[in-house]
Amino acid sequence: MSPATAEPQALLDLAVEVGREAAALVRRLRPEGRVPVADTKSSATDPVTAIDRASEELIRARVAAARPDDGFLGEEGDTLVGTSGVEWVVDPIDGTVNFMYGVPAYAVSIAARRGDDVLAGFVVNVADGREWGATLGGGAFRLDGTPHRITTPAPPPLTHLLVATGFGYDPQVRAAQGEAVTRLLPQVRDVRRIGAAALDLCALAEGTVDAYVEQGLHPWDLAAGGLVATEAGAVLSGLDGPPDRRLVMGAHPDVAPEYFALVRACGF
Repeated sequence: MSPATAEPQALLDLAVEVGREAAALVRRLRPEGRVPVADTKSSATDPVTAIDRASEELIRARVAAARPDDGFLGEEGDTLVGTSGVEWVVDPIDGTVNFMYGVPAYAVSIAARRGDDVLAGFVVNVADGREWGATLGGGAFRLDGTPHRITTPAPPPLTHLLVATGFGYDPQVRAAQGEAVTRLLPQVRDVRRIGAAALDLCALAEGTVDAYVEQGLHPWDLAAGGLVATEAGAVLSGLDGPPDRRLVMGAHPDVAPEYFALVRACGF
C-alpha cells in the first residue's frame, strides 16, 4: 500500500494484517498462570505488562514501515505526530487485567483516523480469535470464519435491556460509578462487566448486549470498537455531545433516546 493512500478499506486491510500479527504475538508470549505486572498507570490497580509493551512495539513498527508519514497514538508509548493527516489509535491489549488473570476477554484494537473521523477499525479477541472490522461508510463485519456484515438487532423494551458497563481504576471515581450502576440496575434486565471496552462495543454492534455505558474511556479504548458499533447501526453519545472521556453510551436508535435519558438520570 502506498503511504499516501488513505482509503478506509486500505487502512482496514493494514489494521487486520498488523492486528492479527500482534494477537499471535500476545498468544505466543503469554505464560501459563497469571501474567506479572511490569508497571502501573492511573492507580496501583491499573496494570501494564511487558507483553502490552511488546504488542504495541510490534504494531508501531509495522505501521511505520507501511506508512511512515502517519501519526501514532498508543496506550503504552509516546505519541508520534505525523504529516499525512492519518493517525493510528492503538490499544495493544484492551482488557489487561483479564489478560493477566486468564479471563478469555482481551483484545488488540487498532483504528486509523483523520481528524475526528475514524476511517477504519479492527478488533480481535486474542483469547478466542473472534474478529470485527469496519470502515467509515462501509459497514461493520465479523472477519473470522466466513466474513459477514453485522447489524445491530432491534432492541427489547428499556426494562429488558442487557447493558454492558465498566469501571475506572481511581477509587473515588469507581465509587461514584458504582452508585450510578446501582440506580440503573433495577430499571433494566441486567448488567454485564466484561472488562474490555472494545469487546463491549463489538458486542453492542452484533447484539450480544443491548446497550452500553462507561466513563473514563481513552481514544484507544473507543476508536475501533466505536466505529464497529456505529457502522453496525448503533448510536453512540456522550453526556451532551459526542462520546468522550466523560461518558460513552450506546444503544440501538429505537431505544437510544429513552436509554440515554435514563443513563443521565442515574448520574453517570
